[in-house]
Amino acid sequence: MVETVASHRTTGQGRPLAALALAQFICSFAGSNMNVMINDISKDLDTTVQGVQVAITVFLLVMAALMIPGGKLTDRYGRKRCFLTGLVVYAVGALLSAASPGLGVLILGNSILEGIGTALLIPPVYILTTLLFPDVASRARAFGVIMALGGIGAAAGPLIGGLITTGISWRAAFVFQALVIAVIVMLSRRIDDPLPPDPTRSFDTAGAILSAAGLVLVVMGILAADNSIWLMIALLVLGALVLWWFFRSIRAKEASGKEPLLSLSLFRNRTSNLGLITQNVQWLMLLGTSFTVAAYLQVVRHYDAIQTGVIFTAATLGLLITSLSAERLAQRHPQRTLIMTGFVVCIAGVAVLIALAAGFSTAWAFAPGLLLIGLGLGVMLTPSVNVVQSSFPEEQQGEISGLSRSVSNLGSSFGTAIAGTILVSGLTSGAYAAAMIALAVIGLGGLTAAALLPRETGTSTVYAPRSTVPQPPA
Repeated sequence: MVETVASHRTTGQGRPLAALALAQFICSFAGSNMNVMINDISKDLDTTVQGVQVAITVFLLVMAALMIPGGKLTDRYGRKRCFLTGLVVYAVGALLSAASPGLGVLILGNSILEGIGTALLIPPVYILTTLLFPDVASRARAFGVIMALGGIGAAAGPLIGGLITTGISWRAAFVFQALVIAVIVMLSRRIDDPLPPDPTRSFDTAGAILSAAGLVLVVMGILAADNSIWLMIALLVLGALVLWWFFRSIRAKEASGKEPLLSLSLFRNRTSNLGLITQNVQWLMLLGTSFTVAAYLQVVRHYDAIQTGVIFTAATLGLLITSLSAERLAQRHPQRTLIMTGFVVCIAGVAVLIALAAGFSTAWAFAPGLLLIGLGLGVMLTPSVNVVQSSFPEEQQGEISGLSRSVSNLGSSFGTAIAGTILVSGLTSGAYAAAMIALAVIGLGGLTAAALLPRETGTSTVYAPRSTVPQPPA
């Protein structure tokens, strides 16, 4: 009987799954495609490389800061409504970015509106997938499609963005995003939200504001390092104080029996905390390397967008090779071993990027290092997620998956902020090497966290993100 009902529910879910997977694709694409537009945007909008860096970093930061609040809103207003609202906000931001006359409007459209739209639409992607595909087998296949398109979007973003920018214009890349959003909206008409919204569900507004403000201050502090050390210190200290206030407010709400934005119990699991560190560092290295290499090739070596994008196919190839083998690797090797191996390969890739760039003038000298980084990331991305997800019972899967995605996006913004700030301080071979060395050192921190994972963190079933709301009867 259960199998019959489950089969009935999953019949005809092709279009809804296509909508959800395309949504993940376009958001991942947006996080990386601007890296190959640095020169074109800088010249067209009469700004600097640092200005474009700020736009990219703020987009990633807005996603990270609002991902958890966005997930909480789905219970109150409904998953499909939040998904569609996020798509509309994202599309408006993309069109505004395409028409932007200056950097300020680009930041408003791309960094703010697209970031808000992403934070609204991504949590429903995972929750709706869990609800629409109730049996384990169909859900695993659905998440496989979504994660595959997300990886392709992030890895192929520079190439697709480069092709569009060189063939038409960087503005056309944002029009492309809006067109994809229109397709997603059409496909979304077939999506049915299995559970009604709960307007009485409380929302921790103060917690959402404090957490977002704290994260913004910390990242802006990193970005300010190139202008003023004292401003950097002031912003970092202020950001730390705001985050401390945020966690104090969570503790007070939990003590009084109220529902906070985030439960402190999520941070009491040592294995999960170490896994979150590895996730943060992985995305920090990916986006940090992507920005640094793309900016160096375009600004210092004067390669155009498509040439830069083609070079990044090496990273895309590496990521796809090991990602497609992720399930088989997870069955044969402990997760701790895979994560450590991934970091070792990534750090080796950074070393190769530094060495070959110093010895050769051709852009293809960057391909071996990018290939290694792609291979390393593909090996460890899935195990890191599984370490975190499998540290909690089923009823907490929705909350921890929201925290996990927020931490990953925060790593992306940290990578662009840290490596980018070092690079734009000089935009020379020395600054490039310094930025890459900084990423390698942080990578060693991720390797250390992986080494501290329990040895018994072995092969296990990958957990799909679950919803915090009650499941429909099977």
